[in-house]
Amino acid sequence: MTMTSAPRLVLHGYWRSSSTYRVRFALAVKGLAYETAVVNLLKEEHASPEFRAKSPMGYVPCLVIGDQPIVESVAIIELLDELFPTPALYPREPFARARVRAFVELVAADIQPLQNRHVLLHVSKDPDAQRAWSRHFISRGLAGLEALMEAHARLGVTGPYAYGDTLTAADAFLLPQLYNARRFGVELGAFPRVVAAEAAALATDAARASAPENQRDAPLDAK
Repeated sequence: MTMTSAPRLVLHGYWRSSSTYRVRFALAVKGLAYETAVVNLLKEEHASPEFRAKSPMGYVPCLVIGDQPIVESVAIIELLDELFPTPALYPREPFARARVRAFVELVAADIQPLQNRHVLLHVSKDPDAQRAWSRHFISRGLAGLEALMEAHARLGVTGPYAYGDTLTAADAFLLPQLYNARRFGVELGAFPRVVAAEAAALATDAARASAPENQRDAPLDAK
C-alpha cells in the first residue's frame, strides 16, 4: 500500500546506534520529515518500561508511524519502501531485490549483532578484549561483503554504490557498519569495493543528514 497522506513519524534512537543510523539514512533518501526521540543507551533509557512498551527487547530504533510503533531496522526500512515507494530502496526485479536483501542480511545478521554493547559486555569487561573481538568479526563480515560485491560485478552490476548506480538499502546498512569498523580500528585496505561504495554514498545529502555526528544528541566532540 501507499500512504495517501504523510503520517507523523517519530524515530526513537541513539546518535551512535548503527541500527538507528540505517533508518535515518533511509528516511533521508526518501525525503521524509520525522521527529527525533532520543533514547540514551549509556543512561539505560532503552530499559525503561515506557520504551519497552514500544520495543519489547529494548532495542533502538523504533519508528512510530502515526500511532504504530515498528521495531527492527530491516523491517522498518522494508515498510518505508512499501509505504513510500519512491525513491525505491529495494530493486523491483526479483533477483536484484534478493541480492540487496542478502547484502542487508549479511550486515544485520552476521556482522552487527556480534558487536552490540550487551554482547561485548558479556564477552569481556576489558575494552581491549572487546575491540579485538569486534575487529575479528567485522573484518570477517567485510570480507564477505567484498566477495559479494565482486560477484555482483561479474553479473554486470557496477557502482558507484553498494548495489548499482542508485542508492539502495545496501548503502543504508553499509555506511553504519563502516562507521563502526573505524571505531574499532579495523584495517580496511583489503576491501576496496566496499570502501569505494562507502565514499560514493557519503557524498550524498542523505549521508550528511543522517551522519551520527550531525544528530542533536551527539556530543560536541563526536566523530
